[in-house]
Amino acid sequence: MQTLGNHILGNYINGQHIASHSGRSQSVFNPATGEAQAQVSLATADETRDAIAAAATAFQSWSQVTPLNRSRVMFKFKALLEQHRDELALLITKEHGKVFSDAQGELTRGIEVVEFACGIPHLLKGEHSMNVGRGVDSYSLMQPLGVCAGISPFNFPAMVPLWMFPIALACGNSFVMKPSEKDPTVPLKLAELLTEAGLPAGVFNVVNGDKEAVDVLLTDSRVQAVSFVGSTPIAEYVYATGSAHGKRVQALGGAKNHMLVMPDADLEQVTSALMGAAYGSAGERCMAISVALCVGDEVADALIAQLQQEISTLKVGPGTGVSPEPHMGPLISRQHADKVLSYINAGVAEGATLVADGRNFVVSQHQQGYFVGPTLFDKVSPDMSIYREEIFGPVLAVVRVPSFVEGLALINQHEFGNGTAIFTGSGEAAREFTAQVQVGMVGVNVPIPVPMAFHSFGGWKRSVFGPLNMHGPDGVRFYTRMKTITARWPNGQAQGNQFSMPTMK
Repeated sequence: MQTLGNHILGNYINGQHIASHSGRSQSVFNPATGEAQAQVSLATADETRDAIAAAATAFQSWSQVTPLNRSRVMFKFKALLEQHRDELALLITKEHGKVFSDAQGELTRGIEVVEFACGIPHLLKGEHSMNVGRGVDSYSLMQPLGVCAGISPFNFPAMVPLWMFPIALACGNSFVMKPSEKDPTVPLKLAELLTEAGLPAGVFNVVNGDKEAVDVLLTDSRVQAVSFVGSTPIAEYVYATGSAHGKRVQALGGAKNHMLVMPDADLEQVTSALMGAAYGSAGERCMAISVALCVGDEVADALIAQLQQEISTLKVGPGTGVSPEPHMGPLISRQHADKVLSYINAGVAEGATLVADGRNFVVSQHQQGYFVGPTLFDKVSPDMSIYREEIFGPVLAVVRVPSFVEGLALINQHEFGNGTAIFTGSGEAAREFTAQVQVGMVGVNVPIPVPMAFHSFGGWKRSVFGPLNMHGPDGVRFYTRMKTITARWPNGQAQGNQFSMPTMK
């Protein structure tokens, strides 16, 4: 894989790295040290249009490549991802901060979507019916849209882009990726690997930028579809703006994921699940569990005691270079760490009981890193900001509820509906929960119920905007449009003029 010279990251357009001439840039930091390790240029509107133009030109020929040959490119891309897994994981760790094993896990979940896309000849077969009328056949075609765009967040610089473009490309579209400017290197490396896998120049392009680039992607008439993952306010903006300009949009927003802990739950299992789900990746996951709803004070008291013990042994540190590997790394930026700290302060001010305090957390030899320690609140009420709002950090709130009914009602009343879980030994409670909870992804004794690549990922309520979710069957539907053909071949008999509604006989 090529290295980018002078640590200045630009764009990848028409099969090659292109330096930006915007004159605007920002630093890319190592979150564990606080040191700037690169500069990323922020593309101009014209440079973004150049990427769209390259994609539009490349679409003309790429869309005519057979699905079988498109899948062969995906197979080669998958092999290259596996070959460079450690290198890519190290880049994720250096720019995002998550520990190395977590970065490898992110890549695994992304590679699974590429693996799903390898089966595109089967997924595009469509439907066929003979003799819908006498001598009349009807069949469907799933055809590509054209130029598609993706806008991805900082927390999964590999996995979320891989949720988007492999399926889009396999379906015959071309693509423009706009990754987070906080950790932009991995998407550029993915573009290099796609080229190495045999993808023609211009079919996949990367534009590094901010709102200026995003607004071009949302308004340019050549872009047919936009995929987005990020915060709810931005998701709503992307959906409204893109839709107003005639694009299909899938925009995944924020989350506040609850775990309902029933009195019959195995508390050791619950504790283990919550430690990983709340504090893994420093809580910077849209599927992180940030609220534990405990049914009854006895359950809450016992769970908090076990969590305190586990938190006291949780290791926090840089994602690489330390043995044994820490459980949790730093947050993405100083600004975001300060935001998380402000939520902890707000929780204290609002009257929640601070059981474990992650403030003033310092890692030896990494004093300038963006570290916040694992934080645990008890006796949190639904009116508090630490309950209502997405913190996106290592902060777990325990809410005490008197019954299953009240716990379920709290989940359903929340504005977000991304993920949730119930921990119980009761099949009756689990069945009622899965049937009644108003959330898109549900776990039963599974804390982070992220669907496999052959299912679709997406929430409900203000966690998603648009009717189709990501990857799986919805991903194929999103990146194609259906055309239905009804055909009769001449049999020598004139039909004559017909003025009534056509029906099949």
